[in-house]
Amino acid sequence: MKRDDFILMIGTAAVGMLIPFAAVLFSAWPLSHAQDQLVSLRGAGSTFAAPLYKKWIEEYAVSHRGVTITYDPVGSGEGVKRFLDGSVDFAGSDEVLSGTELTKIPGALMLPITAGMITIAYNIPGVNSEIKLPRDVYVDIFIRRIRKWDDPRIASANPGIALPHRDIALVVRQDSSGTTAAFTKHLATISPGWGNAGMDVGKFIEWPSAVLSAPGNEGVAARIRLSEGSIGYVEYWFAQRLGLRMAALENKAGNFITPTADAGELALSSRVAQVQELAASIVDPSGPDAYPLVSYSWMLAHTQYADQAKATVLREFANRSLSDRGQDYGAQLGYLPLSPDVLSIGRQALAN
Repeated sequence: MKRDDFILMIGTAAVGMLIPFAAVLFSAWPLSHAQDQLVSLRGAGSTFAAPLYKKWIEEYAVSHRGVTITYDPVGSGEGVKRFLDGSVDFAGSDEVLSGTELTKIPGALMLPITAGMITIAYNIPGVNSEIKLPRDVYVDIFIRRIRKWDDPRIASANPGIALPHRDIALVVRQDSSGTTAAFTKHLATISPGWGNAGMDVGKFIEWPSAVLSAPGNEGVAARIRLSEGSIGYVEYWFAQRLGLRMAALENKAGNFITPTADAGELALSSRVAQVQELAASIVDPSGPDAYPLVSYSWMLAHTQYADQAKATVLREFANRSLSDRGQDYGAQLGYLPLSPDVLSIGRQALAN
């Protein structure tokens, strides 16, 4: 046999062996992996969860070159608005849809995808240590009953710390925000003084006069960093990234708790059966070592999509977010991993 004929025979046999192998490989590959399957998904909403969406999208893109997913961090309120009017395929929100919103999209999926701590961060000149804030004190700071940093009620909780005699500058969200909704719901729950002062609960509220405002968690964190004498509410990752000081808050058991991953996870330990029950279970956690101010974040999706390829990609993307690996990415960014009970709620909703 000639050398060229031998090489041709071997090459033909090799191809014959590879074709069945390739057929098995690609038959097991999800539709959205096909490189010629061009799919584009648009999302918008929560700035709280935006860094995590960014990470999930980057990881998904590695093995899905034909898929483009974008996420616009415009705040939960605007994200829900765009979802309801159909201008995005999914939304991120730190609050579940209200009954009124659900009437516009009956049966919309609300998938719990992550959780995190809302910190009370501050910038006090000359104070480089952690301060403690009792429950009634941080409520009264945000309704402007306490206006000076050396107020006796703050000072008594922080012996040994030289607090300056200067005005407290409040930094709040200027956009419609799920972080604001979770924060104000917590304040209203722990103190009747919040409602008695005429303060509301929701994504967007009327704050007392003379406050500083900024868009998004990132904007609030940056404003606190630049404004001496300021204090504001901001998601943990943004405060940590900018090196902001974060207060230890008094919890329901009367203990002052520093925002840490362990303390945050203890706040999520209550078991629930339905998505709608999750938010209520963490408004004021009862565990002795639980951090008192946490929030879930949800992915909002439709039960049906006209484009089946979009539905396939979104289902797979959401399942990846609810996987152990997806939750590990969250932990790396300062988010709180969801418990198996909560993950199962999301996975069951997707399966249905």
